[in-house]
Amino acid sequence: MLTTINSSKLTFRRPHVTDGAAIWQLAAETKKLDANSVYAYLMMCDMFADTCAVASLLDRLAGFVTAFRKPSQPDTLFVWQIGVHPDFQGAGVGMRLLRHLLEREELSGIRYVEATIGPGNQPSRQLFLRLAEGYGTQCRMAEHYRKTLFPSETVHDAELLFRIGPLQAARSATANLPTGRS
Repeated sequence: MLTTINSSKLTFRRPHVTDGAAIWQLAAETKKLDANSVYAYLMMCDMFADTCAVASLLDRLAGFVTAFRKPSQPDTLFVWQIGVHPDFQGAGVGMRLLRHLLEREELSGIRYVEATIGPGNQPSRQLFLRLAEGYGTQCRMAEHYRKTLFPSETVHDAELLFRIGPLQAARSATANLPTGRS
């Protein structure tokens, strides 16, 4: 785990297409995320850079978030994946990535944040519950993708939909968001 001094020197920015391969590698290294194709990460970094972010320390990738506006609900940011390198876990990188996204001017119209999370993924559950708490808003959870929707030859749990919001009235509450685990 990093020291507070090192984690405070992280930089947050939009990804570049050249970040795609490193994001793919980090997703695989976490052993918690579904590692999608390299092409998927290249495309997210290229075509959805305005709704994605990376955190780095010097030239080292510390974490990433891939997200997009839902086409049928443009006021909703769907968080596809958040990955934090094991060396940086517990330093609040995931929350800081989300805050970085939500503070962008071009995303000021976002009123809701959604993500699907497996029932056993406690770190992600806690991250999104803390995000809702920090904004002083609700987090609703509902069954979304049943286990039976996934091919039988894959091992995949059901996914719950976490819906946080509305955020608009709570945008000024960003000062209340925690940066790390308590």
